[in-house]
Amino acid sequence: MKCSIILAAAAVALANAAASPARIEARASASSTGSATLPTVTVKGNAFFAGNNRFYIRGVDYQPGGSSNVSDPIADTNGCQRDIVEFKKLGINTIRVYTVDNTANHDTCMNALAAAGIYLALDVNTPKYSINRGDPAPSYNAAYLQNIFATIDAFAHYTNTLLFFSGNEVINSDDTTNCAPYVKAVTRDMKQYIGSRGYRSIPVGYSAADVESNRYEMATYMNCGPSDQRSDFFAFNDYSWCDPSSFTQSGWDKKVVQYGNYSIPLFLSEYGCITNQRAFQEVSSLYGSQMTSVYSGGLVYEYSEEGNGFGLVTINGNTVTEHSDFTALETQLSQNVPSGDGGYRSSGAPSVCPNTSSTWEVTGFTGEMLPAIPSGAVQYMSKGAGTGPGLTGTGSQTAGGASSGTATPGSGAVTATSRAQLASASSAARSLVQGDMGVGPFVCGVVVLLSTLLGASLL
Repeated sequence: MKCSIILAAAAVALANAAASPARIEARASASSTGSATLPTVTVKGNAFFAGNNRFYIRGVDYQPGGSSNVSDPIADTNGCQRDIVEFKKLGINTIRVYTVDNTANHDTCMNALAAAGIYLALDVNTPKYSINRGDPAPSYNAAYLQNIFATIDAFAHYTNTLLFFSGNEVINSDDTTNCAPYVKAVTRDMKQYIGSRGYRSIPVGYSAADVESNRYEMATYMNCGPSDQRSDFFAFNDYSWCDPSSFTQSGWDKKVVQYGNYSIPLFLSEYGCITNQRAFQEVSSLYGSQMTSVYSGGLVYEYSEEGNGFGLVTINGNTVTEHSDFTALETQLSQNVPSGDGGYRSSGAPSVCPNTSSTWEVTGFTGEMLPAIPSGAVQYMSKGAGTGPGLTGTGSQTAGGASSGTATPGSGAVTATSRAQLASASSAARSLVQGDMGVGPFVCGVVVLLSTLLGASLL
């Protein structure tokens, strides 16, 4: 008898046993992995592309409740669907979310966002699971990485997951630049995890604070060294254009020149100064010929008013009240839609690692040297991260199990173990369709036996 017939019979027997209502109840809460489909976004040169079309980030930062109310807006299905109406009115294609619960189900919101043509730029850190800028070494540990890897697991299967931020404003002064090697190590580890788990190549990068004295050094640092260490993009927060202003008066022209040879995508992770009026005149420059050869758009801070004056709307239950700057942004975005490739650079050289200075006090790990991945986290590359702690976990900053060595440049490449496992799985699949010769019949016998035992347990 052919192996395929045996497998088919076993599958039917298993399906019949599993159909018992009394036994499928326990599995009813399993999360669906389906998602409405959008073109996945990739990196080409110093730009993002959705298929063959240049992708410009045109979005807002979205965290209703603010930093004082730690919650997951992508798990809030009612709030998400309420706000998608406003997102569509604005004409945006991206939202940035700073905090999510990696144990929650996000299917409803992610599907609704995809149906509206909206992508997610996601921070993987939470207040309890992040790098401590005051003492970074102990906070870079296995418990921390397990949490962020679990967040990757939760969102990697959605086609509208645009990118992951490995950190946000970890460095916020000249004397916190010693955090840079740990931020870069996390970026390396996230890229390795994505590749080792067989996910599509989801871009990973960093969101830098609006600190002029070391922002460029951080940008070059995140783009120097071997490929496994380098970011897929770099983003920074910029509030230097305060209306009424201009491309030259704001100093944005100098930044275009400064980053002119930067070889990976660059965009604004926050912008929208609230000094004086807020007419969003900068939108015409950001999406016009003055900047598109270097910048890939940006995200306005922020969607909802959280007591700081930056909100485009006020939320009260199910009611959303638009502010005047909401209308101003809506108008500017509708009038400034970039087309074509924007003069992007299809290739370029990595940056040179910055030297130590009074504004770049990185001494523990210099040049291409980075902390080694904590030994307790190595297993996640081949076994997966498992269930995350969500927003109620005990935290990781003093969890122990920190890195204890220096990594060899290039050690963050996709693990050989995972590649071997993928090859083994592929070989096993091929053997199952080769008929009665070779090991196929033996594999079939094992499958039938396991299926029978499982079916009996379900009865």
